[in-house]
Amino acid sequence: MEKWFVNLLIPLIMIIFGLYFYKWGPKTINPLFGYRTTMSMKNAETWHFAHRYCGKIWFIGGLAMLAVTVALLFFNILDLWETYFVLLQVVVLVVLIVPVELALRKNFDKDGNRR
Repeated sequence: MEKWFVNLLIPLIMIIFGLYFYKWGPKTINPLFGYRTTMSMKNAETWHFAHRYCGKIWFIGGLAMLAVTVALLFFNILDLWETYFVLLQVVVLVVLIVPVELALRKNFDKDGNRR
């Protein structure tokens, strides 16, 4: 049972925070919680854009990762590779920052003004 919990933790976190960021997100720019990159913290507009975009990507990515993880767990495929799979999940979580940053740069200039 704990094997399931560990493997499902990252996809569930992505789904929960993805939904939260997409629907509500942190209201104000802050140094403690949220999608905090240099570009996302330029102004309120970039802050809200980044959270909606990140939320959508994390939610969809989390659902996809959840489906793959459940299938692998169901067929006992993860027994030998469990640690590596969790590391792969972390890598996916971090790599999904790239499309958010690209979208920010596409929609805003370097000073945070909408294009």
